[in-house]
Amino acid sequence: MSTLIQLIDDVVANKFDLGREQTSIGRHGDNAIQIDDVSVSAHHAIIRQKNSSYFVGMVEVFVEDLGSTNGTFLNGKKVEGPTRLNNNDVLRLAWNEFKFVDDSISKLDGTAHILQE
Repeated sequence: MSTLIQLIDDVVANKFDLGREQTSIGRHGDNAIQIDDVSVSAHHAIIRQKNSSYFVGMVEVFVEDLGSTNGTFLNGKKVEGPTRLNNNDVLRLAWNEFKFVDDSISKLDGTAHILQE
């Protein structure tokens, strides 16, 4: 399961489980994650999950800005279209910072082997 962790001055303020196929984020009350901040658009961004084409049972997670006024940024770069999220990525919506944590990545740790020549 993936989690979006809201950080304020590098301290965990909130945790949001991303268990749905789609998770909307914004200021309006109909969003799955509501952020009470005027710099966040009413419907700011959406996080979508889909089954991986490469690993059976794994899920890929994407973020997309919904035409927000103050933008969505991933690791400091503006999100222009659906953009894949990776474990420990930093997501910023307007001035609100989040860390994306993907617990399923630990399932793959045992499958990776480093070959040395």
